[in-house]
This record gives sequence, structure tokens and C-alpha cells, in this order.
Amino acid sequence: MNKLLRLVAAPFLAAAVMVAALSTPASADTVDSDPQIAAEWQTAWDTYHFSDTTPPAPGSGRSRVTTSISVTIDASIRHVFDAYSNINNHIGRAAFLKRVVTHKDYYYCGLRYIDFTAIEDVPFEGTVVSLKTHAQQRINRDRFFYETDTWSEPNVVTHQKITFVKAAGGKTTVTERLTFDADASLIDFVVANGVASHQQTQTAVKQAIESGQL
Repeated sequence: MNKLLRLVAAPFLAAAVMVAALSTPASADTVDSDPQIAAEWQTAWDTYHFSDTTPPAPGSGRSRVTTSISVTIDASIRHVFDAYSNINNHIGRAAFLKRVVTHKDYYYCGLRYIDFTAIEDVPFEGTVVSLKTHAQQRINRDRFFYETDTWSEPNVVTHQKITFVKAAGGKTTVTERLTFDADASLIDFVVANGVASHQQTQTAVKQAIESGQL
């Protein structure tokens, strides 16, 4: 699976690396501080409004694709929801995810809002490239669903709604509805890589829950 992800992601990563190189001097010894990452999150939020679900305008050069993936986990809905909705439980299970920097965690109108940045260390052409995905998660624990909007270079936006439904035998079915917005030239790679990555995470979290690790 990791080999497939690297092959599928290569053109997308190349574009991301080029954009990052143009905007930030490269340094293997430089690690952004949490306040620096928080400032980047705020700039991305203000500039790209990645919680906006308006479809790309005709002629904008951008495309949108929506798809769904599901998994059934042998555990109660409350347990699955609490474990699965905790992004920190995806570290080491989501492809390349190494760290999560939480900028703000608060409640508004009955929902829990978490503003965070996911840090991924991605192998690329003999080196490791650190990529940031800025995100806002909104958790509705009473109705067993959460939503996450993300933005990452090169101007890729995702809208995710993850729902949890009781299944027979005390199991829980988790369905992720994934919407990807990107430049038309990148959309196929973004969708293929994004879906593969989410499927890997689903499988790993399922195994961790059913084995008692989570």
C-alpha cells in the first residue's frame, strides 16, 4: 500500500514540493515552531476559506470530485466514535502522518471545534519532504458524526463528513464522504491518493480498535 501511495502521489507531491520551495527556503535543520504553524494555519484559513463548500466556478481551472468509503468495526458505536474521531489516534496509522499541532479546541453551538495542522513526512526522490495540511474539525458527539475541512499545497481543499451507524452484532459502520477540490490538472491524482490514504487509515484504525490498542 505504501508503494502504491508513493506512485500515485508522485505528480501531486512534485507540485507541492515546488510550491513549497518557492515560498520557503529549504533547510533540513529547520523545524517550524508551533506558533509559526499556527500563523500559517490562520493565513490559509483567511486566504483560502477552506470551510467554504461552494463548488468551483466554471472556467476557474479547478475541479471537484466526491466519493465515499466505508468500513465496519467490531465495537460499540460510542467506542468507535471516540477513538476514530480523535485525530491523534491516526498518527502512525495514516500514511506518513507524524505529528498533529492543535491550535484551538473549543465548543460552539453544541459542536466541538478543533483547528489543527497535520504534519506529514513523505518520502520523495531519495529524501523526506515535510508537508503541512491545515484543518478544522467539527465534532457532533450526540449525533455520531464529524466534519473536517482541510487545505494543503498546491491549493488542494477537502471536505469530509464521517458518519457512524450501529450495525448488527454490536458493530459500527463508519462511512467517509470525501469531496476533493483541486486544479483540474491535479484532480485525478489528488482523488486517487486521498482515497487510498483514507482507506489505509480506516483499515489501521479498525485493527487497532478491534485488537484493544484503542
